[in-house]
Amino acid sequence: MAKGKTFAALKHHNFRVLYPANALSNIGTWAQRVAQDWLVLELTHSAAALGIVTALQFAPSLFFSMAGGVLADRFDKRKLLFLTNTGSMLTSLILGLLVMSHSVNIWHVYVLGFILGLFNALDAPIRQTFTSELVGSKDVLGAISLNSLNFNVGRLIGPGISGLMIAAFGTGPSFMLNATSYLTMMFALGFVRKNELNIAEKPKDHTKMKEAFAYLAKRKDLLIVLVIGFLGGTFGMNYQIFNALMATQQFHKGPAEFGGLGTFLAVGSVIGALLTSRLERFRKPKFVAISAAIFGSALVLLSTAPNYLAYSFLLPLGGCAAVLTFVLANTYVQTSTEPQLRGKVVGIYMTLLMGGTPVGAPLLGWLAEVLDIRWAMTIFGLTTALGSVIAYLLINRPEH
Repeated sequence: MAKGKTFAALKHHNFRVLYPANALSNIGTWAQRVAQDWLVLELTHSAAALGIVTALQFAPSLFFSMAGGVLADRFDKRKLLFLTNTGSMLTSLILGLLVMSHSVNIWHVYVLGFILGLFNALDAPIRQTFTSELVGSKDVLGAISLNSLNFNVGRLIGPGISGLMIAAFGTGPSFMLNATSYLTMMFALGFVRKNELNIAEKPKDHTKMKEAFAYLAKRKDLLIVLVIGFLGGTFGMNYQIFNALMATQQFHKGPAEFGGLGTFLAVGSVIGALLTSRLERFRKPKFVAISAAIFGSALVLLSTAPNYLAYSFLLPLGGCAAVLTFVLANTYVQTSTEPQLRGKVVGIYMTLLMGGTPVGAPLLGWLAEVLDIRWAMTIFGLTTALGSVIAYLLINRPEH
């Protein structure tokens, strides 16, 4: 990696300032995700309720990720990120206080999960496109790989910390940890040097979303990646639900073991993030489809794990395949899209990536109750793998 371009992004002051703050924020985010899932199971003992909470948290992506892309193309991204982080911090703080005062009800989790999802939906395309401004187009591939590594190191540390905290003190401190991590991010944004940002000249006549859709209609390569992103996001990236239900229903484990599964998953995710720095020539739709097929197959394999230990040791494979799929997809979308449309196209991509979760998560919860979690994982894994291959073959077929 040292001989490649991955670490070149760290020569930029703004990227160096935000990178450790992002690391703390990611740790807090993953700590809260584990705590929220455990809190829902404590309050309801229901797989369906867990699916509903996840759906509510991702539902805003259907309506606001594209709006975030429009905002990213028109306004100061640093100020926008300050606002989205402030909103996210307040939702975590309120939920933490409700839990610690023993006043929390399931409807609080539903409402605050939806509000957090709203801020996340706006934040995602802004944050993704801000990376290009931090390092410039020359170093953006390495920056995206480093950000993926950062995200997955947070996934490595956060769930383990949260599991231990829940076992010792309950779920409340995990929400407070996440609220504090947002403060760190807001503080770091204040040290970004505006004169060192690589800001492309804003078009005087603002492009509209319909122009982004017209652009995508002519780009089969981007359509393939967007469809695979939708399938992977809707059916594949439900690890928090998979792990929660496998840990409790199949293996009869507690919060510490549940948090530990997140750490095992993150080991593979970190390996995947490191591998992407060496796979620049593989950033093509064909390899996104191949990665997604491996990702879905890994879910099917996980569903057959006979015990907690076997499931734990198989999780890194799933984590690695998932990260390879989404990093290859993300970098392809960002680097092959016209700069004046990048924010809007990334907004569409994030809508498809996260917007399917409001359908996938309740469906997963329902299948887990009607059949069981093993059958639900098998169905979701096959849908991810076969759907991605079929999408690639159909969209990429030659025109007659």
